[in-house]
Amino acid sequence: MTSLLPSSQSTEVFYPSSDGEPLAESYIHLYALLVTLEVLRQYLQGQQATVLSNQFLYYAQGFPKLRVSPDMMVIFNVAPGGRDNYKIWEEGQVPVVIFEMTSESTKNQDTGFKKTLYEQLGVLEYWLFDPKGEWIKEKLQGYRLRNEVYEAITDSRCEPLQLRLQLEEQLIGFYREDTGEKLLIPEELAQALKQERIARQQAESQVERLKEQLRSLGVNPDLI
Repeated sequence: MTSLLPSSQSTEVFYPSSDGEPLAESYIHLYALLVTLEVLRQYLQGQQATVLSNQFLYYAQGFPKLRVSPDMMVIFNVAPGGRDNYKIWEEGQVPVVIFEMTSESTKNQDTGFKKTLYEQLGVLEYWLFDPKGEWIKEKLQGYRLRNEVYEAITDSRCEPLQLRLQLEEQLIGFYREDTGEKLLIPEELAQALKQERIARQQAESQVERLKEQLRSLGVNPDLI
C-alpha cells in the first residue's frame, strides 16, 4: 500500500485540480452522476460530511501523479462543502463510499486499478453503476470491505450511508433504511413542492369560502 505519511520534501509540490478530461462519456452517465450528487448532497446536509464528484483524490503526499478521480465519493468526519481536490493526508479521512458510473470502455480500469486501489485505501464500499447495461447485466454491482478484501454485495444495502439502493431505469434510487422513504431526485422534489403548493392554495381557498358562508349568515368568522 502506498504510504500516506507526510513527505520530507522541502520543495512545494503542485497538485492539479483538473486534467482537461470530460466530466462523463455520455449524457446518460452525466445525468446519473449529477442526480446522484444532488441526492446524496441533500441527504447529508447538516452532517460533518461531504460529497465530491469527478475531483482528484490524492493519496500519497509528495507524489502528485498518484491520484484518481472517482465519479462520486462520500467522506465522513470532514468539513462540509466542496474542494478543488481532496488530499487524504490533509483531511485525515478516506472516503467511506465511492461510486463509479461505469461503461464498457472503463470496465478494465474500474474493476482493475480502481478496485484494487480503493480496497487498499480502505474505502468501505465501492459501487459500479452501468446505466446503459453495457457489461453489468443488473446495471448495479457493489463491493463491501471485509477483512481488508472486497466481497460482492448481495443485499443492495449501502451500510455506511444507511441506505438501500434500487435500480430505477438509468438512475440509482436511494431509500432510507429507517423509514423506507425515498430520497427524491430533483425532478421529483420539484413536483412534490408543486403539489404541496397547490394543496395549500386549495386549503386557503376553502377557508375563504367557509368564511364567506359564515358572513352571509351574519356570523363574523374572525370572532370564532
